[in-house]
Amino acid sequence: MGRRGVLDSYAARMRRSARRARVALRRSGVDYFRGDGSDWIALAGLLLTVPAIVLGTLVNPVWCSPVALVLPIVAGGLLLRPASLLGLYAAAAGGLIVESLVLGPYSEGPARVTPGTVLVVAACGLFGLLIAQFRARVGVPWRRGGTMLFDLRERIRVQSALPRLPAGWHREMALRPAGGQSFSGDFVVAARTNGGRTLEVVLTDVSGKGMDAGSRALLLSGAFGGLLGSLPPHGFLPAANGYLLRQDWDEGFATSVHLVLDLESGDYELLSAGHLPALQLHAGTGRWEEKAAEGPLLGVYDGAEFHPVKGALRPGDVLMLFTDGLVESAERDIAEGIDRLTGEADRHIGGGFEGAAWHLIEACAKDVNDDRALLLISRKG
Repeated sequence: MGRRGVLDSYAARMRRSARRARVALRRSGVDYFRGDGSDWIALAGLLLTVPAIVLGTLVNPVWCSPVALVLPIVAGGLLLRPASLLGLYAAAAGGLIVESLVLGPYSEGPARVTPGTVLVVAACGLFGLLIAQFRARVGVPWRRGGTMLFDLRERIRVQSALPRLPAGWHREMALRPAGGQSFSGDFVVAARTNGGRTLEVVLTDVSGKGMDAGSRALLLSGAFGGLLGSLPPHGFLPAANGYLLRQDWDEGFATSVHLVLDLESGDYELLSAGHLPALQLHAGTGRWEEKAAEGPLLGVYDGAEFHPVKGALRPGDVLMLFTDGLVESAERDIAEGIDRLTGEADRHIGGGFEGAAWHLIEACAKDVNDDRALLLISRKG
């Protein structure tokens, strides 16, 4: 029994040691993926590839060229911190020296270490070091950088989602960033307030375009989403203006239009902060009417006042909100762009405007190098 107890105790200690090792390895892997842990695992792995490549070069230099040492150097630029990267570079330089001594002078035959090989490896090392220093300064490892950008893009998309409307209403939105990028200076925030009876939608165009305006648009969309529904409708734009002024950005202005729609009666109010007029299609006459409210740009001066314009959506009517990228370009002014937009929209009247937002951007501003956003709200007849 004594011997069996000793064996059981030894086995238990081994199991505990193995468990601690697994937990430590898992934690180290998670921290490394997040960019919080040490990079010694990656450094050790890359250091082992250097002698492997050198051995392959010495055995068969035709198939394993001396320039293959750029592979761990490129990988190190993506994985390692600058201090660890210098150690990898020293190992690669030592590998080149060994290859040069064993293979002989490059003038004696092919597959030797030539001056061009040294220049290529050195250039890749320089670029890798610059990338590593940039990552260290930003504080976002490459493993998490793409994930973070994807997450930010998804947050903007979720914040811009329009709420479901009751029967008899149709809404859709299309957003097209400049240059085919994933981030835009145009965004939408929307919410149903007043017990679900009222739809509030804010379409905003931040100064700049594409990636340049994307970070500011993300910040403002979160702030505007928090303000929307928390304040009376007439208090939203003044609060948004004050928030923008407090940011003290060099290029800190934005245009915005705020729609407050009663989903039972169809009555609405539009409040504008330097934004383009909305367009309403009256089903009875088949004509488009501009609905322009008065108000200055957001972020220009304190104490700005915003005066609403009122209207009503009857069965069959359509209301369009859009940004200037959809109707303005170097080849045409805003008036011409609005005429083209309404002309293209007339083609979708018979189809009930289902899927029209995307098609209108394609027809009116497909290749425009600016952010474009279009919001359609229609009351079914």
